[in-house]
Amino acid sequence: MRIDGQPRTRWVDQPAHRSRRPDLRLGPRDTRPDRAGATATGRLSATHTVRTSTAEYTLFLNAPHELGRRAVGEALRDAVAELRAIDLTYGPNRPDSLVSRLRRGEISPESYPPLADLVDRCAAMRAATDGWFDAWAVPGGFDPGGLLGGWAVEQAAARLRAAGVTDYAVLTGADLVVRGTAAHGGPWRVAVHHPTDSRRAPLVLEMTAGAVGTSGVTGRQGHVVDPHTGEPADQLVAATVVGPDLAVADAYATALYAAGPTGLAWFRADSEYRALFAHRRR
Repeated sequence: MRIDGQPRTRWVDQPAHRSRRPDLRLGPRDTRPDRAGATATGRLSATHTVRTSTAEYTLFLNAPHELGRRAVGEALRDAVAELRAIDLTYGPNRPDSLVSRLRRGEISPESYPPLADLVDRCAAMRAATDGWFDAWAVPGGFDPGGLLGGWAVEQAAARLRAAGVTDYAVLTGADLVVRGTAAHGGPWRVAVHHPTDSRRAPLVLEMTAGAVGTSGVTGRQGHVVDPHTGEPADQLVAATVVGPDLAVADAYATALYAAGPTGLAWFRADSEYRALFAHRRR
């Protein structure tokens, strides 16, 4: 669902009905959510879509009636405000953002604790991926874009939890975070479509906590650069990673897209993260 102009919230309050249809879909063809199913008895659901300068986000909330529509609405506004604030404050393409000021040497990461967290996460993912995710190996210096979107979603999700909303999904493009249960009362059913073969049935995940990060499914070639050569990555057509945290899953997906099959070695049997798709170009 795409909403232009002022974001809207759709409320659903219906008798319980358990559906086996996917609640969310990810993939290259149609990443819009399925039409909302029914709501479990005693639950209040809301859907809200907002666009920032760089991305569109859809939030799905499923809260107990006793929390009240006012509290759920305030939780939504707080989460949306967080997404917009991160876009304004950290966007690499904004000349007055903290990231741009850091590039120019005007501030240090320690000046702002959230910026220090963002830099530390980028450094940790550079180490975890043998340098294939490298926020410093880009023109102009530091660019956290490979995990900034996932980091923003996780920050907004933390706002929801702080407001007492523990059952939600946040979708942006082909990335998502889920927690708790869907509106029908069961786990979130996420259909992940194959990135190149539309004839294949989607892989359906049932999730109560976790994230799915993707790179390459938008069809934009050249948007991920091999940090070792500076040339656009061209080994894979798409990479999809699932795990607990979207910022980490996003970074892994970006690095896997750049590294190609070599990157599969990062996902050991005891790892919290695993690759769902890593398909070569033909």
